[in-house]
Amino acid sequence: MRNFNNILAWQKSDDLTVAVYDATRDFPREEIYSLTSQMRRSAYSVPANIAEGASRSSKKDYLHFLYIARGSLSELAYFIHLSKRLRYLPDSDHDQLAGQADEASRVLTGLIKSVEKEAGLVARTLAKTSALIFLFFSLKSQVSGL
Repeated sequence: MRNFNNILAWQKSDDLTVAVYDATRDFPREEIYSLTSQMRRSAYSVPANIAEGASRSSKKDYLHFLYIARGSLSELAYFIHLSKRLRYLPDSDHDQLAGQADEASRVLTGLIKSVEKEAGLVARTLAKTSALIFLFFSLKSQVSGL
């Protein structure tokens, strides 16, 4: 079992979550159950999924939760963008949040690639793809020869 507190991607996304909560405090009251809630939910989903994945025993399960975290981070990046377009976030807050989200994304992507490599997932996927391509062309040549 991994200690999620020591995972840099978790640390970055945890800091981002706190920043999102701070930035959304002044959003319009009518957004409390929509954009404010969605931003906060997608923000805390990132470190929560990293933490849950870290507790899993297999690398495959760990990756599953890291992929979910990456999806939540992408969702949050859109909400940050939308908040600026709606003029709920001043440029300085938007730039700070967007920068933190980008940094968290880069670190998370690095973690995912590292775990994929450890799991041999990339090699297995490449081997399966190569085998399918070979099979396809073998069958195609057999059918062509008939």
